[in-house]
Amino acid sequence: MFRENHLRRLLEGRRILIAGYGREGRSAGQIIGRLLPEAKPAIADGNAQIAEQAAKGYDLIIKSPGVPLSVLGGAANVSSLTDLFLQVYADRVVGVTGTKGKSTTASLVHHLLPGSLLAGNIGIPLFDIIDRLNADSVVVAELSCHQLEVLRHGPRVGVLLNLFEEHLDHYASYHDYKMAKMQLGLRQDANGHLFYCTDNDELASMVQTLRGSLPASLHPYSHCEVDPGEAEALRKLPLPGAHNHSNALVALRVARLVSGKSNEELGNLMASFKGLAHRLQPLGCYAGLQWFDDSISTIPAATLAALGSLGRVDTLIVGGMDRGIDYAPLADALRAGAVARVAFVGKAGSRVLALVGKPEFDYIVEDDYSAIVRWCADSTPRGGTVLLSPAAASYDAFRNFEHRGDYFRQQIENL
Repeated sequence: MFRENHLRRLLEGRRILIAGYGREGRSAGQIIGRLLPEAKPAIADGNAQIAEQAAKGYDLIIKSPGVPLSVLGGAANVSSLTDLFLQVYADRVVGVTGTKGKSTTASLVHHLLPGSLLAGNIGIPLFDIIDRLNADSVVVAELSCHQLEVLRHGPRVGVLLNLFEEHLDHYASYHDYKMAKMQLGLRQDANGHLFYCTDNDELASMVQTLRGSLPASLHPYSHCEVDPGEAEALRKLPLPGAHNHSNALVALRVARLVSGKSNEELGNLMASFKGLAHRLQPLGCYAGLQWFDDSISTIPAATLAALGSLGRVDTLIVGGMDRGIDYAPLADALRAGAVARVAFVGKAGSRVLALVGKPEFDYIVEDDYSAIVRWCADSTPRGGTVLLSPAAASYDAFRNFEHRGDYFRQQIENL
């Protein structure tokens, strides 16, 4: 195992608690078992059990992403799988975060760097790839706010895409959420590189406020500032939308920095990139309509970007779990006639409808996706476009956004 002794030194001789035993917790347990078979870490799962165990004074608590810091009651020595991995392998890592676009951007960077390893929040725990690492490895890590909040060392290359209101059910304030994201840059060193998008006002403001505490070389980027070689490469991107082109621009620049390849070489690779499921994914023609799955959009800004990307949307499905974020921009767009008909779903959908007031468009309030899909098919003119872009989380009715998107597709296929 590459740098096995370094990782062992972080763990040996310590009483360890694994707080949360999901995918990352199990991955941490497996590595500890291999490196230190005599260690026997304690395992707690579920907030009540975790809170009880955390109070017992462990030397190291490895917190899983889904465990709020508040559950640990201010316990010292809190770490995470991501934190431990970056303490050992940060110089091999490109870390990508942002409220939206991080999975697509991380996947595109990985695509532009053949031979790189993709892991992190995209579904592959970082410890699961350790056996594949060597001195020449490049790891592209998608990193969530939950993975970043207890970071001690940032990646050599960091990418901050954007900041929008999100996860307000997990953090005490929007500021706390933003500061969790900003740990990516705050924990880098002077040898690092930090790319950030100046088109996003929240992010640009945070970078400006924290500039004196960001030690890495700063690389601002904007989709409005593209040189001819980059423009030619971006023309080969097979994904629609200004947000995708912005994310592709930073992926291009990061890949150029890491690999030394030219815009032309990277553009040729970009042409073969396939978009990810549930991200403005075309589902095909059913009942004479074009259907799109954008279930990943869990905030209003993402839904507005999806509407702009497609150009014409006849029917929109919006809503789900209400986490208290600001829906005024979306309500304003709907009131202004962004679409001709809307299906409002869940508590979030009802709140958007209340903000719209008295709609001048056709609409239903419905939680059953089979009924929603049938209404869309019956009410949308033939040749029209139907978009699922909820601007809300899915946990009120589904396991996650993938489950919601898959169920939506099944209902369409049953028409």
